[in-house]
Amino acid sequence: MNQTNYQKELINYIQEKHKVEGVIQTQIPALKFYTTTSLSEFTSVIYEPSLCIVLQGEKAVGFADEMFSYSETKYLLACTHIPANVRIQRASKEVPYVAVILKFSLEQIYEVLKEVDNSGINEKKGIEKGLCFDDLDGSLLEPLSRLIKLLDKSTSDIKFLSSLIMKEIIYILLERNGDFLKQHVLEGTLTNQIVKAITEIKNNFSQTINMKDLARTVGISESSLYHNFKKITSMSPLQFQKKIRLEEAKQMLITQNIEATQVAFAIGYESPSQFSREYSRMFGMSPIAHTNLIKNKDIA
Repeated sequence: MNQTNYQKELINYIQEKHKVEGVIQTQIPALKFYTTTSLSEFTSVIYEPSLCIVLQGEKAVGFADEMFSYSETKYLLACTHIPANVRIQRASKEVPYVAVILKFSLEQIYEVLKEVDNSGINEKKGIEKGLCFDDLDGSLLEPLSRLIKLLDKSTSDIKFLSSLIMKEIIYILLERNGDFLKQHVLEGTLTNQIVKAITEIKNNFSQTINMKDLARTVGISESSLYHNFKKITSMSPLQFQKKIRLEEAKQMLITQNIEATQVAFAIGYESPSQFSREYSRMFGMSPIAHTNLIKNKDIA
């Protein structure tokens, strides 16, 4: 089956099984669908380590000072938590936007890497931004199709077989994007050290960053940490922490019945007024106004 046929088959499957729009979490924890018939404005997001495939439609991705777009012919690969601004720029009721998101961990990549490849990386390649775009073809869509069709099987089949197909997909990604993935996974690479710093900030976002301690923890100098952190994420460590905090605040306001002041303290702000100012700068309106807008539009 060629690429187009795989895409048509998967689009039909997703639309027949799921009539609602938005994010759809499947029985496979790593697998999500996203569908919409509406265009959108740019929205602030944090990409998790994942493979993102647009089966139908088109998305724009703003990262640092660059703008990328990808549709049915490309896929996006992220190996750590990467801040970006995204916009759905091709979608309609007649031809909805349909995408698949497959999350993975660096540990999963490392386990596959240990089994199939002990070689190093191209040392001449410098540290790169944390997002990778590549051409999409049937070699990825075929195992993805099998993974998605597992949703029709029993829970025990899903649990056992999904892990095998995930390994297969990671194996294919290693063949195609080996250096990019290895730099993030292999101990001792500068990219891996920055990924550890990103993870440390992500896991402890409400705490004050001590740059000396963070640099010492990941084993590099402060200047190298700052310079290369910005190459991968497009932000300084402090800017990244602020982004993580405010994204977490948005989710708390949407999903919990909690006052903005309580949220401010919970994510690490000492001043609710500072939290409100910085939230307004990022999202274009106050925390409460933004929460009401999202809930009313049901676009969370």
